[in-house]
Amino acid sequence: MRYAKILSTGRYVPEKMLDNAYFSDLLGRDVDSWLVANVGIRQRHIMAADEVTSDLATAAGRQALQRAGLTADQLDLIIVSTDTPDYISPATAVVVQHKLGAHKAGVFDVNSACAGWVSAVDTAAHHITGDPDINHVLVIGAYGMSRFVDYTDHKTCTLFADGAGAVVMGSADQPGFLAGKRRAFGEHYDALGIYAGGTAEPKAAETANHGIPRVQFVKRFPPTFNAENWPPLIYDTVAKAGLTVDDIDFYVMTQLNLNTIKEIMGIIGQPLSKTHWVMDKWGYTGSACVPMALDDAIEQGRGPRQGDHVLFIASGGGIAMACNVWRW
Repeated sequence: MRYAKILSTGRYVPEKMLDNAYFSDLLGRDVDSWLVANVGIRQRHIMAADEVTSDLATAAGRQALQRAGLTADQLDLIIVSTDTPDYISPATAVVVQHKLGAHKAGVFDVNSACAGWVSAVDTAAHHITGDPDINHVLVIGAYGMSRFVDYTDHKTCTLFADGAGAVVMGSADQPGFLAGKRRAFGEHYDALGIYAGGTAEPKAAETANHGIPRVQFVKRFPPTFNAENWPPLIYDTVAKAGLTVDDIDFYVMTQLNLNTIKEIMGIIGQPLSKTHWVMDKWGYTGSACVPMALDDAIEQGRGPRQGDHVLFIASGGGIAMACNVWRW
């Protein structure tokens, strides 16, 4: 039997930091009080003018490889989860392959918005367990949303940030990946996104963002969406793994809203000591936020230990959702 496990983690946080006071000055209104009270964000980082999404992904991937004790030419597959790619085509993963020098690795991108990385590690696990030629997979979540933010729109410019998180996965003789489930609510496809550049809207609409495609909230999401839909997905996934929520030692959730994380942990009856958050210092980094939070927790000594059960859950525009359970 072949099993898939996570061997190492890595992350990249761009150097440039913008705190809440910056946006209060920019927008001419106090945003700090609302952001801290309602979502928990105090500051965020954005990439430099000469950085692109593949640079963030490459840096995080390189760190994960180093920690795994592997070289790039030992990779069999690279999966990049992003909805802010370098290009519509080709895939950002092929750019990362070139920048890493991983000349033996196959590549593809995953775009499930902010649920992408959690979906991608599930996909990688099935590649490892089902294909004896795939022994090492680099899975990266990368987010360069600052390039698509309208800095006159207070609803978006204060939330979104840039960064990347990565894991190296490998084959093992003991189970690592235990179970995964995905769900989607496609009726909300037109609520939040970058609605330009594709075949539906091939040209960027003229906006306050100087004609550049921008991320925008078009419609309001149901305010209780996560509270209603995350717990059932968590229960179903842990049951599929033959566990209960009490058996999970560490939860890593989408890092958009601290209050939501607290609410979900309360609903499923779990202490906050079983989770970790990073939106206070890094803002919202979309598909990168779950692996970035995981890596930060491990670095701080708060992350999972060998034998622990770990659950990842994320949701993103669409609405797409993904959840999976691992033995560390």
